[in-house]
Amino acid sequence: MTRTLDIIIAGGGRVGFQTAEILADRGHDVTIIERDERMVSEIADQWVATVIRGDATNPEIIEQAGIDRADAIAALTGETGLNLAVCLAASELTPDIRTVARIDRTAGEAYTRFVDAVVFPERAGARVAANEILGSDVQTLADVTGSLDIMLVRVADGAPAAGKPLTDVRFPEGTLVVSDDNGERIARADTTLTPGSRYVIAVEPAVVDEVLNLMRG
Repeated sequence: MTRTLDIIIAGGGRVGFQTAEILADRGHDVTIIERDERMVSEIADQWVATVIRGDATNPEIIEQAGIDRADAIAALTGETGLNLAVCLAASELTPDIRTVARIDRTAGEAYTRFVDAVVFPERAGARVAANEILGSDVQTLADVTGSLDIMLVRVADGAPAAGKPLTDVRFPEGTLVVSDDNGERIARADTTLTPGSRYVIAVEPAVVDEVLNLMRG
């Protein structure tokens, strides 16, 4: 199965919560750290993620969120300085963790010296934040549809669909493989899903996990 990641999100506002929803829909375990008591209550009622009330720059709060076992932390509050502080504290506690910071200024590219990725919510929404957290093997391309995901997925070695033509892969209803492996042709029945190559796929939310299991193993 696709590996479940432990992900911490600092900030339960619009960007943070929507990012948590996307990650939870993909089967990952998400913990949100939020200072505002009212927002903590609202997030808890949604049953999307574990929620902890507190200051994410406090190492004790980050440890309470499980930083020692987390694969990634995304600081998505509206405060650039706070987001950088959260990522730096997390890196100090868990050096191998992936760090993603929301930056509000276009000059924020310079901050990639200190974090693994930056996101600019004024130009990109929660799906882009989720992409940066998960890395390059599975990416939602854009917020161009309602709930339908247009994804770019790399086929993993040993995955159930690896090395097979589309006609031999039983994708669930609600799946459409759009492109071949070089992105220059529409996929056809004889298109082979080559390990290591990436394919554009349109997926309904209910079958995302099943499709990723076929493509990623």
